[in-house]
Amino acid sequence: MAAVELRKLCFRYAGSEKPALTDIDLTIEEGESILITGPSGCGKSTLVRVLMGLIPHSYPGELKGEAYVFGMDVKNTPVSRIATRCGIVFQNPDNQLFTFSVEDDVAFGPENLALPPDEIGRRVDEALRLVGIEHLRHSSPNNLSGGEQQKAAIASILSMKPSLLIFDEPTSMLDPSSSASLIQRIFELKRSLDETGGKTTVIIVEHRIDLLLKHLSRIVVVSEGRVILDGDPLRVLEDSFRKKIPINIPPLLQIYFRVKDKCGLKNPPATVKELVSMLGGPTSNG
Repeated sequence: MAAVELRKLCFRYAGSEKPALTDIDLTIEEGESILITGPSGCGKSTLVRVLMGLIPHSYPGELKGEAYVFGMDVKNTPVSRIATRCGIVFQNPDNQLFTFSVEDDVAFGPENLALPPDEIGRRVDEALRLVGIEHLRHSSPNNLSGGEQQKAAIASILSMKPSLLIFDEPTSMLDPSSSASLIQRIFELKRSLDETGGKTTVIIVEHRIDLLLKHLSRIVVVSEGRVILDGDPLRVLEDSFRKKIPINIPPLLQIYFRVKDKCGLKNPPATVKELVSMLGGPTSNG
């Protein structure tokens, strides 16, 4: 069973004349790591809301086509049921942290599932351990740094044991160092969860492609509410470069795409030094 199946999906917000999504066809298999990117306002966040069932249940408008998440029809499935399989971490963790302690926030979801207290305790312990914030268990979310809040928000989702993790612009409030650390943590989590025997699917909506590239199985590019590219990350980035699609292609790859045919380069470089070596230039001073 696919994690996500969208067929001819269209959505227009109430009061808007312009559709936010148009004829979206997208299948995401279990275990994939997908980047959804595109210009601001292109429909990425709307697409995520559909996957969580927030559209059509929380955002009024006209939804056409089909949308299934683990076989659940989002049109007819309560958001609470979808949330047992899918978890989303928003760009602003303040939207998810609302109790007086990190522990209470992480326990909130399992408590709403009416799980036994000992199971709730196990889930809280495991989620805090996975993101490395056991020491913040009794801290107030208001006293945490931005990076710590992001980890607490992730833990609050992990305690629900979702099969699909969605991150909506997770680095938007973080500095470069914290952003790189968070992305590394996300995919370390995926590996840890996969090792337990399941297949965790990760979808990230993000502009900072350079931090993600080595972790991805596919890139999906959205523009004006349509999927315009979908496939192997390097191929999609090169197509975007050739077609001048305004996404944040890493500068090193832009240089590679510009010279690779003229210079007979086969594989992209990992560093500037490697690119210079490919082009026959000096690789060190002196």
